[in-house]
Amino acid sequence: MSIRFALPLALALSTVPAFAQTPAPTAPPPPTKAVPDQADVAYGPHPENRLDFFRASGDGPRPLIVFIHGGGWRGGKKDLQPNQVAPYLEKGVSVASVTYRFTPANPLPAPVHDAARAIQFLRSRADEWNIDRARVAAIGGSAGACTSMWLLFHDDLADPKAADPVLRESTRLVAAVGLAGQTSIDPKVIEPWLGPNVLKHSMIPNAVGEPTIAEALARYDQHAALYREFSPINHVSAGDPPLFMAYSADRSLPSKDAGHGIHHPAYGEKMKAACDAAGVECHLLIPGSAKPEAFANPTEFLLAKLLK
Repeated sequence: MSIRFALPLALALSTVPAFAQTPAPTAPPPPTKAVPDQADVAYGPHPENRLDFFRASGDGPRPLIVFIHGGGWRGGKKDLQPNQVAPYLEKGVSVASVTYRFTPANPLPAPVHDAARAIQFLRSRADEWNIDRARVAAIGGSAGACTSMWLLFHDDLADPKAADPVLRESTRLVAAVGLAGQTSIDPKVIEPWLGPNVLKHSMIPNAVGEPTIAEALARYDQHAALYREFSPINHVSAGDPPLFMAYSADRSLPSKDAGHGIHHPAYGEKMKAACDAAGVECHLLIPGSAKPEAFANPTEFLLAKLLK
């Protein structure tokens, strides 16, 4: 597994800090946060609607990769590490990182539609920030992966008649990467896939504003439309752009606990089957399984799609 792949996947899955080699006493510590050219820019009306932008150099408008952080739609930060940004900037691809409103206080569609607006806002700044509107991709871990895949497959949310010029911009992507992402959030779909432990994860009830899964299931009919709408697998159709997914190696079923269930490789296997049936280009990387032939890691995939 390459370093460029291991870093974002570890960020998506890990709940404890990774150990690093102690630097020599005279060496300065490595930077832990990349410094954006445009920091904490408001892209929407809510205090949580903020993004960072890292501008790449190069001839003509530059492609853009948008990082959407994980955290179950319940938390997380848009901060990126230098190693996450550098591989793209070095190839002339600009980078943005966004945050959004959190559940359960702001249930769906809030976190996902916020990310969609961030894409639109970035396109609205295309001339000022030298962005190629036609070459925008997204990458995310966990809930950020779910959002990225939803944006990839969902119909364009652009409203040409909107009074707000940002909302006239497209939300469509040319490619996306999902790291340990949920391809469905519907409890009545994912429990048969993964077993009961997946429903212990707070992402599932909190997504629809419920504090517990018992309450979410008790009012399932009220929430069913939201669960269906924000399950990316339900939006796959012929002609959709390409997807790269990566998951951890533990394919055991039923899922062992809430964390294993919410990031289980079965999500990727189900999505790969749906994409294959629709004729959509899809690459699935699970350690110990056959590797995708075309691309060794997510960074290679995204650069290929953005620079072709």
